[in-house]
Amino acid sequence: MLVISSREFRQNQKMYFEKADKGEQIIVQRGKDKAYALTPIHEDDIYFNAEMIKKIRNSFKEVEEGKVQRVSTPKGISDLLGL
Repeated sequence: MLVISSREFRQNQKMYFEKADKGEQIIVQRGKDKAYALTPIHEDDIYFNAEMIKKIRNSFKEVEEGKVQRVSTPKGISDLLGL
């Protein structure tokens, strides 16, 4: 894992993007208490693939139709998640 400053990242972005593309873990440190992981996104990543977009659109439709379940207690959350 490579930890670099935001200034170093700005000055050498291309190099760090190439390292991330090759699988190296890059952490960009911003100030004392902020850090970001540089991670390439691939076509099959769960957040950006066609199947996930379809699920999100379907969820919006269900909300519009009132097909929601409101949870307001820790037990309710556990029950909903099957824990």
